[in-house]
Amino acid sequence: MTFDGSALYLAAMRKPAEALRINPDQRRDVEAIVRSRTAEQRVVMRAKIIVAAADGVANLVIAHELGVSRPTVILWRARFAKGGVAALMRDAPRSGRPRVINGRKVEAVVQATLHSKPQAATHWSVRTMAAAQCISPATVQRIWHAHGLQPHRVENFKLSRDKRFVEKLRDVVGLYMNPPEHALVLSIDEKSQIQALDRTQPGLPLKKGRAGTMTHDYKRNGTTTLFAALNVLDGTVIGECMKRHRHQEFLRFMRKVDHDTAASLDVHFIVDNYATHKHPAVQRWLKKHPRFHMHFIPTSSSWLNLVERWFREITTKRIRRGSFPSVAVLIDAIEEYLKYNNANPKPFIWTASVDEILAKVSRCKATLETLH
Repeated sequence: MTFDGSALYLAAMRKPAEALRINPDQRRDVEAIVRSRTAEQRVVMRAKIIVAAADGVANLVIAHELGVSRPTVILWRARFAKGGVAALMRDAPRSGRPRVINGRKVEAVVQATLHSKPQAATHWSVRTMAAAQCISPATVQRIWHAHGLQPHRVENFKLSRDKRFVEKLRDVVGLYMNPPEHALVLSIDEKSQIQALDRTQPGLPLKKGRAGTMTHDYKRNGTTTLFAALNVLDGTVIGECMKRHRHQEFLRFMRKVDHDTAASLDVHFIVDNYATHKHPAVQRWLKKHPRFHMHFIPTSSSWLNLVERWFREITTKRIRRGSFPSVAVLIDAIEEYLKYNNANPKPFIWTASVDEILAKVSRCKATLETLH
């Protein structure tokens, strides 16, 4: 080790501490810790202290070289002498305020959170639970965090009652995970009633220390409906905005898809059960265009239609925080996003197998049956 020629260094060298006793196996293990790239830095620091102490370096010199105090060096010398390499890996129990919340109280908070509700409310808050259990809000927070409880949050779900659920599920997931050769798989849907909202006042821009702002109120300037067909393979989207979303508009969009895709390829449509998609006029069009094939997702299973995921992208990135003085401006913004998306397409990769989905559905049904 290197050190300056100060009087402090010379004094340490006159009466160095006795070299720490360490056997070859211990030395090898400690030096491995020093070289490790994954060990915690505090453990590495302790190992460096032991290596230097084993080389007979004075405690004061070790402390100055490693940037720690002399008592720290003496402490870890003593712990290593008593516990070996294992002692470097753990901290000694710390003194502090004794635990005042016993296991029974913790269990009471957990059970109350899971199986009861406060008076005149739908769910527990930190403060209502603290008052009911006669503990502090901070204690409730710690208990909830330790047990993964978040009573303020709720997630939406709905189990499909479609009698052909398994059949349709296998059909659609099969298209995602094993698409047919020489064919296109398009996930199609309409995002209806997209509102052209204009804020009543200009917002303030984002700046350091302050988020951007926008008024809570707005002016309604009309709506449009976006028809979109997501190419499952490459992430490109065929899209068009229309005033309404009847079967006439859906037929118009299908003709656009027919025009924009290679005539030599079969096209598989993944659609929901909206009546427009099953209209007799649509069925007649499909018979005249045999390269198009309809695949219906189960009822109440919009999560199975990948274009819904793309709708979330355009909503959060381009529509929700926008300000549109007219429907024309809104349509321009949507078309701009379509062009950007198709210039830099990123497909959504379906990974859940049919068996995994059915297993999850079975668990949900079993849970619901036990609750009722």
